[in-house]
Amino acid sequence: MNTSLTLPIEGMTCASCVARVERALKRVPGVQQVDVNLATESATVAMEPPDAAALGAAIERAGYHLPQTTLDLGIDGMSCASCVGRVEKALRKVPGVLDATVNLATAQAHVRRLAGQADEAQLLAAVQRAGYEARALHADQPATAPTRRHDPGWPVALAALLAAPLLLPMVGEVFGRHWMLPPLWQWLLATPVQFWLGARFYRAGWMALRAGAGNMDLLVATGTSAAYGLSLYEWWRQPQGMPALYFESAAVVITLVLFGKWLEARAKRHTLAALDALRALRPDTARVRRDGTEHEVPLAQVQVGDVVLVRPGERLPTDGEVIEGRSHVDESLLTGESLPVAKQPGDPVTGGAINAEGLLAVRTTAVGSASMLARIVHMVESAQARKAPIQQTVDRVAEVFVPAVGAVALLTLLGWGLARGDWGAALIHAVSVLVIACPCALGLATPATLMVGTGLAARRGILVRDAQAIELMRRVKVVAFDKTGTLTEGRPQLVALQAADGDNAGLLTLAAALQAGSEHPLAKAVSAAAQQQGLQPPAAVEPRAVPGRGLEGMVQGRTLQLGSGAWMRELGVHDAALETQAQAWQAQGRSVSWLAETVGGTPRALGAMAFGDQAKPQAATAVARLRARGLRVVLVSGDNRGAAGHLARELGIDDVRAEVLPADKARVVAALKRGLAAGEHVAMVGDGLNDAPALAAADVGLAMSTGTDVAMETAGLTLMRGDPLLVDEAFTLSQAITRRIHQNLFWAFAYNVVGIPLAAFGLLSPVVAGAAMALSSVSVVSNALLLARWKPRE
Repeated sequence: MNTSLTLPIEGMTCASCVARVERALKRVPGVQQVDVNLATESATVAMEPPDAAALGAAIERAGYHLPQTTLDLGIDGMSCASCVGRVEKALRKVPGVLDATVNLATAQAHVRRLAGQADEAQLLAAVQRAGYEARALHADQPATAPTRRHDPGWPVALAALLAAPLLLPMVGEVFGRHWMLPPLWQWLLATPVQFWLGARFYRAGWMALRAGAGNMDLLVATGTSAAYGLSLYEWWRQPQGMPALYFESAAVVITLVLFGKWLEARAKRHTLAALDALRALRPDTARVRRDGTEHEVPLAQVQVGDVVLVRPGERLPTDGEVIEGRSHVDESLLTGESLPVAKQPGDPVTGGAINAEGLLAVRTTAVGSASMLARIVHMVESAQARKAPIQQTVDRVAEVFVPAVGAVALLTLLGWGLARGDWGAALIHAVSVLVIACPCALGLATPATLMVGTGLAARRGILVRDAQAIELMRRVKVVAFDKTGTLTEGRPQLVALQAADGDNAGLLTLAAALQAGSEHPLAKAVSAAAQQQGLQPPAAVEPRAVPGRGLEGMVQGRTLQLGSGAWMRELGVHDAALETQAQAWQAQGRSVSWLAETVGGTPRALGAMAFGDQAKPQAATAVARLRARGLRVVLVSGDNRGAAGHLARELGIDDVRAEVLPADKARVVAALKRGLAAGEHVAMVGDGLNDAPALAAADVGLAMSTGTDVAMETAGLTLMRGDPLLVDEAFTLSQAITRRIHQNLFWAFAYNVVGIPLAAFGLLSPVVAGAAMALSSVSVVSNALLLARWKPRE
């Protein structure tokens, strides 16, 4: 029976679009029938098995778009990497789900689905059928809420009290005494541990078995039940004597596993400390000035445009612009900047920062989810929820891990039983194999480290948007830098100008008029210079940007073009005197803009202007550090060759790509990638809107938060300070995180590779095996927490 999927499709405009979409969908394997409706902008597809991701990819390749939504779910009951795989499979089977990723450390699932498909109830039901409990996590609820629950320690303490007397014979042997308890007492002590305190293993194991899979709980429940059952059998065979009983193995293993899970839960809560610190930056109330009076209102009631008053020592409740007062603001928890930053009227401020000594009046510019603090928290949460590429390999191993352990345990039982004839000892060795297996350590090795690492990075002023970037940075061989605003201050000043007719004031007036309202740094420099000279530029008519070239528009009836020398050459503008002056300016490292006027269809030069922009104080050190790592540093700039080359020489950069149009920056990055060996990567560092394509084209994009939102959303990493040294720090931190992940994976695999054979050969008792299994998860999470001690090099 075929499953029918209804797909919303955006971008269809005519019957030929319908035919193109139908052809694309019919080529997908498994599709039986396709019906595309232009009026409803949807396609109904009969397919078995349903695969929304394959259909979506086919539609995207055909040039159309599927509207998508995302939903985060909190998952309860997962204990190991096998659980992760089972929940992901269950969610992906729901019609309309494009992808689902599950994070064991945060107990969270991130589901990407078609708009209007795979509703919340269907997803929750799918998780429940897989044997787990789920609930939707909405925007006002922390994504990591499941791990915040209080995990009581009394079951562990009670299990330890009940199991301790069962260990008396082992203690007595040290002193040569026989302290074995009677079988009845052993049974009375072990039974509540096995079936009451250990009931969680039976419940989770049964749900996994019912779903046709296995997990750590099933291994523990099977192993301890075998030891408990063998003890009952031996007691029944010799009711009057002192038979060989294994009640202590079952009870102590359950106690140790409970203890390990309790420690693991406590450790995982510590991994979220950085995120908690960020959330705590937002105050609950704000002092708002309305109608000339102050009102203290809940933060949720503050609106854009409200004037908020911030006293010394208080946190700024919202993002905004200072309109009254002067002070210093501590932004260290947001940007990693250790020194307070001076603020005066006109300066932007960020919610969550601490006002130092002065009273500030701030006009609110962003509230709620649009605020910088909320976006930082969201980016950190998203990065923690995503999987690194290496984790996907681990998940594939975990899928076959539990069945493989079960097979090894069965072989151990048969091997020992057939070889020695002692089926009781054989069963105990098989129990050791089941108990020592550590799928939970495999599942925690990567996500626990990423949670600590992304939180640490956020405190250092480095926001991780994509966890994959952390892993890829380890293999970066080329770092490409944008120039303006990335390696330079991004605040150019007009330092010289020359009019063709000698009227420099008239040239400046026309240039300021054409660029009025533009946010481009050079436009701001022209406006500032006109204001300083007291000029009153007239209004421009229909000014428009020419991408990568400049501006054109009408000023006082004159058709003007303002832009780069390359554009002037395209237009056919030629003036020998101005070109000579422009070349002299460029040799001094100046950026040059030209103003031309078109008369009768022929453009002519009106004048040229030179701009100076200082390199950032840390830029040379940052380049030197990257080159010391053996990295190749490239400057990619839209500026003229003279200005770009002058900056490159100042900073020690040998490879310069100048006069590169925004659309061509991505092609430059692609060319740099082609020159590398397989597995080597290119990183791009930029801040502007025109850097977004290059940031996306690079293997790793690093965006300066001093730039545009588009750049930040495109890059895998965002540097919260406009400090080029953060690039080097990002490399160091990514290496530390990746190294810790590899350490954790080594120990997680080593426990199993070493422990399972030892248990199979009868060299480990179930008690020792249980202790090793409990220790594995705790050690992995503890090793991840050690990353929090990382310090950057001075």
